[in-house]
Amino acid sequence: MKGFRILVTVIFGFLLVTACSEQQDFDQLDNLEITPTYETSVFYVKAQESLINRVSGLSFFTQDFNFDAFEEPFFADRVLSGVISYELENTTSKPIEISLEFLDENENILDTEEFRMDAAPTSTLVRNVAYGPTGKSLDIIKNTSKIRLVATNLGDGSSTSNLANPAIVLRSSAKFTLELK
Repeated sequence: MKGFRILVTVIFGFLLVTACSEQQDFDQLDNLEITPTYETSVFYVKAQESLINRVSGLSFFTQDFNFDAFEEPFFADRVLSGVISYELENTTSKPIEISLEFLDENENILDTEEFRMDAAPTSTLVRNVAYGPTGKSLDIIKNTSKIRLVATNLGDGSSTSNLANPAIVLRSSAKFTLELK
């Protein structure tokens, strides 16, 4: 009789376990979509007023920034959207103009961002430029090899600001959403 009870308990336990469980679907992983967002600094430029006073009416600063991440197939094939953010501060006595040119590998201009700012006192200029479905073409980002920055003094070469350490500061960062499968 003891053996019969053990057999009934084992059969009942087996039926209970199999009756209460669902068949597992491990193919769900194939449908998993991951869209991480990556953020990075693009550039930081600071020019003191003493440097700017050396040149008026001409560009006082020109520099090319390589940004090869845009050319990587991993990025170019997966980017869904992005935003490049700019912050410009001017504590100098000079009105300034800054031009950013997005260049491909053959130095063809793909896009341009222009900034004009009066002499101090001014507030910080903030601009967010979207790329993707709600903004400019993603092809600009995918094909950018470098960014050329040109800063021009639109004022004179002798005045000086009465603020401490007068300078022009341009910061830029980028945030992009990628699709991973």
